[in-house]
Amino acid sequence: MPTKQILVVEDEPKIARIVKDYLENSGYQATLLAHGNDVIPQIQKSMPNLIILDIMLPGKDGMEICKEIRKFSTVPIIMLTAKVEELDRLIGLELGADDYICKPFSPREVVARVKAVLRRTQPEPLSDQLLSGPIVLDRIKHQVTINNKELSLTNSEFELLTVFMEQPDRVFSRNDLISMVQGYNFEGYDRTIDSHIKNLRKKIDQQLPGQKMIQTVYGVGYKFSPLNTMA
Repeated sequence: MPTKQILVVEDEPKIARIVKDYLENSGYQATLLAHGNDVIPQIQKSMPNLIILDIMLPGKDGMEICKEIRKFSTVPIIMLTAKVEELDRLIGLELGADDYICKPFSPREVVARVKAVLRRTQPEPLSDQLLSGPIVLDRIKHQVTINNKELSLTNSEFELLTVFMEQPDRVFSRNDLISMVQGYNFEGYDRTIDSHIKNLRKKIDQQLPGQKMIQTVYGVGYKFSPLNTMA
């Protein structure tokens, strides 16, 4: 997966260097700028994955830069400022900033905020495969294998197993599963979902006898617990 590119716009060299070091130690690639007039040309040349933008800069200030960026890009922006007034924070957010950090701050906090904003604004693409012990579910091939032996699943069984493997140990109600597998709900389908799960369990048990990975949570629904050995 490509390294995330972070543009740090900060005119205090010591602060900029510390932020850059912490970001790079966390696996990001960081570029530093110290003058507001350099920001727009830089991001038009090479768009970063996220911008850390100080408000008080020589040349264009951070508020003006944020406003200009939002005319052509939705790149995530975290604003840095020595100002603590609520009005300043609100103005920054209204201009399109995604987060706001007041100085003085911990470099670890900056890294944590970067991770949180990236998770929220740039979620990782779904993996083509889901793995759970000997079970391999391939979304592209629409295929499930256990110990390299293919299971013959109906479409509903495949979709159910996908939901379970995406969120192991989460308890799903029947209505949750109906909505996630069928995309709609209608009266009488809740018992049909039981039938699909019964069949899915049987097919998994043929390859993994006694494992009982799909559990009934009585009065609630079902969950997928790969390492569980209890009924």
